[in-house]
Amino acid sequence: MAETTTEVRADIETTKARISGAIEELERKADVAERVREHPWTALALAFSAGLALSGSGADVKVAQATTAAAKGTSGQLGAVFDGVLAAVIAGAAGALHSRVDEIVRNVGPAARNPAPVHHVGPVDRTETAVRAD
Repeated sequence: MAETTTEVRADIETTKARISGAIEELERKADVAERVREHPWTALALAFSAGLALSGSGADVKVAQATTAAAKGTSGQLGAVFDGVLAAVIAGAAGALHSRVDEIVRNVGPAARNPAPVHHVGPVDRTETAVRAD
């Protein structure tokens, strides 16, 4: 069994060629479009037969029932998730609003307790309201 590297390489190349040929044959056999082009009537008969078999099995009804059941369960879960997200958004907005109102009250409170005097230049017209610039 003393093989030279040349013999081993030749054996590897032969094996590669056999594997490549087998892969090409499998790809050709698995090419459904090519099979349909070669035998269109056979493909049509097979498709029709498969349709009849599936319609008689009731698989379509089972799939529809399973889909409906899954959708009902999912809608309840999605509703709960949506409610949680909405509650978090509302809580965040309420917190921001409370912070803003607290800030306004802090700023307005001292100004309301100690109003700055309004200085008039010239005669005072009592029909107008004085406007402060701050």
